[in-house]
Amino acid sequence: MASSVKERERLNERFAFWDNNGDGSIDRSDFEAEAREIMRNLGEDDTSPRARAVFDAYTQMWDYLASKAGKSSLNAEEFAAVAEAEILNQGDAGFSKVLRPTIRAIVDLLDTDGDNRVSQDEFKRWLNAIGVTSDTEAIFQSVDTNGNGYLTVDELMGAVRDYHLGRTDVSLLGS
Repeated sequence: MASSVKERERLNERFAFWDNNGDGSIDRSDFEAEAREIMRNLGEDDTSPRARAVFDAYTQMWDYLASKAGKSSLNAEEFAAVAEAEILNQGDAGFSKVLRPTIRAIVDLLDTDGDNRVSQDEFKRWLNAIGVTSDTEAIFQSVDTNGNGYLTVDELMGAVRDYHLGRTDVSLLGS
């Protein structure tokens, strides 16, 4: 079980978000569907190298979690157990191992000017793509921990970690 009620709530939200077809379980096709939805929402050709990297990162995240659970599909309880064991209980190392490749691929996709970071306009595109349209400037400011006007993979990793640990209410992966 998750070590706090908030962590468990966040795992349940994540499961519901990834259960794209609403069948009460998640499998590789749900992660593939999310990656395709991201590409569609960002207007990215799903055959581009950057789109393929996002698709591959999502499916690799699924493959890792499924292999650790020893199953090809997971219900909510099974997902919570493997996510807790492989991500939450391992702290920064767990978040980095499981989520960093996906966040790196998303940064590369959003980084239209090639400076290896995400500007406020690039970040707004991401928030719009995942359905967050209100107060994007305030969200950006809360994630931009060093105040330099750009987001790095590390800042985004910290924000995703803090959300799942219940330290903030800014969901950057959709909810």
